[in-house]
Amino acid sequence: MQIDLFTILPTLLEAPLAGSLLGRARSRGLVDVRVHDLRRFTDDVHRSVDDAPFGGGAGMVLLPEPIFAAVEAVQPHRPLLLLGPGGRRFDQVVAVELAASPGFSLVCGRYEGVDERVREHLVDGELSVGDYVLAGGEAAAWVVVEAVTRLLPGVMGNEASADDESFGDGLLAYPQYTRPATFRAWDVPEVLRSGDHGRIARWRRAQALARTIARRPDLIEARGGLTEGDRAVLAEFGLG
Repeated sequence: MQIDLFTILPTLLEAPLAGSLLGRARSRGLVDVRVHDLRRFTDDVHRSVDDAPFGGGAGMVLLPEPIFAAVEAVQPHRPLLLLGPGGRRFDQVVAVELAASPGFSLVCGRYEGVDERVREHLVDGELSVGDYVLAGGEAAAWVVVEAVTRLLPGVMGNEASADDESFGDGLLAYPQYTRPATFRAWDVPEVLRSGDHGRIARWRRAQALARTIARRPDLIEARGGLTEGDRAVLAEFGLG
């Protein structure tokens, strides 16, 4: 997969892109993430990437010229998505969709936003990581790249890990425990020490369902409610 990121602050992305799972995946050639500095595509001595908005108002707006020039020079993978508040909400469904593609590209906004002609005539859509305000799109870009690339084959090492995580089946993840079996008089549930893998799987399913019902009932509703199988596994462990 190839991912192209367009930004005026590439240093904000260099460190996270080089670390942890993604850094190893890049070094192994599993994913190719390229960061493009929009200032390289300016033609004035000051390398200007922003200007005051027409009509007045506070703040500055990213110029269209460097963004168009960068995209036209790079010819990145599509879809090319602008990170901004008006776009499709980024969630695990979108992450899975992007992970199934050969590549995608992101434009990081800054200041008061980008010239509207970028949105209307250059990008393929807009993507939002949530209803809050960031100083720029770099943090949002990292969220998207992290969520998508960890779904690629070979990136996580254990391919089952992604399936067991929150949102993998529209549910929050079940609780996890490790050694010691007793910590400050709190015991690991007996079922996890039983060696009965079928019962462990059912317990984990019941816990994931119960946790989602309690904390994110909207996710249960989005799945169309509880199935008979869901109700049965909850009842088995006294959670129904």
